[in-house]
Amino acid sequence: MIMRTWRGWTRTEDTEAYAAYILDTGIAQYKATPGNLGAWLVSRPAGDRSEFVTVSLWESRESIVGFAGDDIERAVFYPEDDNYLVDRETSVKHFSVH
Repeated sequence: MIMRTWRGWTRTEDTEAYAAYILDTGIAQYKATPGNLGAWLVSRPAGDRSEFVTVSLWESRESIVGFAGDDIERAVFYPEDDNYLVDRETSVKHFSVH
């Protein structure tokens, strides 16, 4: 099993709107991809911003390709992300789950 994580930051006032947007886009797409074993969005206050982390579990690297494409190290973004994100990781991290 593989855990995939990504981080991004919004203005504090955009926390709830961005959470709703990512739940409807990214998290929904994660969960709809064959081989996905679960996906979560977590957030926390970070000074004058909010930090978001997406966490997803996958059966294999091949199942991640079904979501992210051939370059699974590159983050996947959605059309309205630029309206919310003030900073973001452009790559993701993958961890083996033992």
